[in-house]
Formats: sequence, C-alpha cells, structure tokens
Amino acid sequence: MSDQTQDVFPKDPRKTYGLMELVKGTSPMVEKGPEDTVMSWPHLMILEVLAALGTTALLLFWSLAAKAPLREIADPDVTENPAKAAWYFLSLQELLLHMHASLAGVIIPVVVIIALMVIPYIDRSKRDIGIWFASKKGRKIALWSAGYTTVCLIGLILFDDFVRVRSLVNEPEILPGWIIPILVIGGLMVLLYVLIRRWQPTTREVLIGLFTGFVVTYFVLTVSSLFFRGMGMHLTWPWDLPPRALTF
Repeated sequence: MSDQTQDVFPKDPRKTYGLMELVKGTSPMVEKGPEDTVMSWPHLMILEVLAALGTTALLLFWSLAAKAPLREIADPDVTENPAKAAWYFLSLQELLLHMHASLAGVIIPVVVIIALMVIPYIDRSKRDIGIWFASKKGRKIALWSAGYTTVCLIGLILFDDFVRVRSLVNEPEILPGWIIPILVIGGLMVLLYVLIRRWQPTTREVLIGLFTGFVVTYFVLTVSSLFFRGMGMHLTWPWDLPPRALTF
C-alpha cells in the first residue's frame, strides 16, 4: 500500500479487515438491463416529486372549495346510529356482521396479509414482467374471478341478512360464528381455484385470479357497508339512509 493510500486509509489496530487494492472497472450488469430504460435519478425522482406536489396542490384547492364543517361534540352516552368505521375499515365492519369478531377482525386480516407476503415466493418466474394480467388468458381469468366473487358476495350478504343464520343457529356460538363462515369462505376459495384450473393457467395466472378475488371482496364489502347499511347496520337503499350515515 502506497504512502498516499495510507494517508487516506490510516491503519487502525482495532480493525479486523483491510483495503487490499482498488481496481478500475465496471459492474458485470452494466449495459445488460432491459431496453429503453433510464436511471431512477433524476428521471423517476423528478416525476415522483411533481406528482407529490401536484397532489398536494389539488388537495389544497379542494379543501378551499369544499365545505367540511365540524360536527357536534361527541356524546359518550349516545352512540351514533349507524356507527360506521372509517372507509378503509368498512370491509372489516361488514365482516363483523356475519361472523365472530375475532375471526373477522383478527384472524382473517392476518391470514390475508401473510398470503400477500407469500405471493412473491410462490411466483418467482421472470416471464411476463410488466404486462398487465400477464397474458390474454390472465385477463380472462381476472374478469371471470371478479364476476364470480361479486355474485357470491352479494348472494351471501343478502342470504345472511334476510335468513339471519345467527338467529337460526345461535347455540353454540362456535357454529354460526366460526365453523359456518370458515367452511363457506374456504369452500368458495377452493371452488374458485378449481374453476380457474380449467384454463390450464400458469402459477402467475392462478395468483392473478385469486388476488382479483381478494380485491373485489374488499371493494364489494366496502360498498355494501358504506352505501347499503342504515339504522342498526341493516340493509337499506342508499336514498333511505339516515342523515350523516355516510362517512364522508
């Protein structure tokens, strides 16, 4: 090591490593990336900054134009009817109407989060990256999965609200609150998987179909709880909702 290098990197007896040499060269991945790509800085960063500034400006002018008056002081002795959660929790609130609170509010969200985390480890293929729905077959599977999930959910909501399974089977609580919901959810998911297999899909296309079912489930449950739940969280038409029943 030269004297000049020693001045830049002084020796330290506490170090368990050392600089052996500096070699001029480039990374083996240089010029091996996808075609028509650019560096994230400054190209991507500038676009993200502009998007953030534009969103901030839009929200600023929107807040000036739209009136959002404060409501009356909350009364802890009087609960709002209907009492609805924030919009991003409305899907869970809808689930609470049909099963045990622990199953709807804890177990199902945890299982969904774990399943979403596992997806990248299941689908490790580099084919069709960056292509919406991976292929034409993937688009058909996603569309069919969306329709299947929508019809099933609407049917289950109407059935449970009018037939009221909990009132028919209320003892023991484990049956209407745990066993029946788990069997119904599991059975519909297995049926969806079996029906998707008729297209002879790849692993990615199967996951696209299942993920589409998850997204549509979140959307349908949110819409149901937001626009179709009135007094006592009973089903009603949107135009029959009581004042301030909407959360926005």
